[in-house]
Amino acid sequence: RRAIGVRLIEEREVYEGEVVNIEIEKAPHPYNPYAQVALGAFLTLKTRQEEKSLEVGERVAAQLLRLNVRPGDVIEIDAETGHVTKLGRSKYAESKWKGEYRIGKLVEVPSGPVKKVKKTTHTVTLHDIDMANIRAGRLMLFREEEITNEIRAKVDEQIEELIKSKKAELVPGVLFIDEAHMLDIEAFSFLNRTLEQEFAPLLVLATNRAVTKIRGTDYKSPHGIPIDMLDRLLIAKTKIPPPEDVRKIIEIKAVADGIELSTEALDLLTEIGVKRSLRYAAQLLQPAKVVAEISGSNVVRPEHVKRVMGVYLDFRDSINYLNEELKKDPVLSEFLQ
Repeated sequence: RRAIGVRLIEEREVYEGEVVNIEIEKAPHPYNPYAQVALGAFLTLKTRQEEKSLEVGERVAAQLLRLNVRPGDVIEIDAETGHVTKLGRSKYAESKWKGEYRIGKLVEVPSGPVKKVKKTTHTVTLHDIDMANIRAGRLMLFREEEITNEIRAKVDEQIEELIKSKKAELVPGVLFIDEAHMLDIEAFSFLNRTLEQEFAPLLVLATNRAVTKIRGTDYKSPHGIPIDMLDRLLIAKTKIPPPEDVRKIIEIKAVADGIELSTEALDLLTEIGVKRSLRYAAQLLQPAKVVAEISGSNVVRPEHVKRVMGVYLDFRDSINYLNEELKKDPVLSEFLQ
């Protein structure tokens, strides 16, 4: 549900404009004689077509004081909640000192009436809405500690109603699962049910297995994924990169890591990437750079790569080494088996 977004569309009445003048009525703080609190405020807002004076209460005045709103600022006041947003500094506001507002965000003076209806949008995930329902339950003394199926069902009903009334839009995301063969049969069953729902993200699975057992069963399947799940998927064809692509990838990786390779070192790493694995060749770059620096060179050369290969093995060399050692010690071999 974190991969499914909901774009909420709201129309709200707001007062928006450039502050022409502002007067905040203040009184001493009841507990701190060195501080003051806002009791109310009188301000004038203007747009390109209109100018209007407003008298606001203690809550809005406190926000104006906290935001340090001054003449020349462009602000927005929500007519329903009283929330104040400082949009920036008017481009046409006068400044007493040169460069006074250089750091501030400069905006245009709004057009239209001061009081207007604005359409606002913000995007949240279904998981965020689920968690908001749990927090609401805690405030009402309900001891909900996890997202239950009932909560999810209620949230889905609310979202469906908002979509039908065109107050919200569904934004399907992408759920990417690497090493998909590590999922067990129960996880695949859950994904199957999820993909049948109306609110379903785009599912992308990645694996490097051929035919292997499905975890939690004794059955083998391509990629360790059940056949009924595979039938729902489009399988992207991949292939081992040719030598010229391996060379280009290593070259790009070296530039990104700030490693300068000689032509001979790049040829050697390309050969390693083709004969062994591209990942092993790429992992040799950083250690080879360290060896080159210890040797007093800023350029990685073939001897530096060979020195690192003598220390760090790839998985094939590691298996061969282990087999050779086990042949020397039959007791250890029998114990490990």
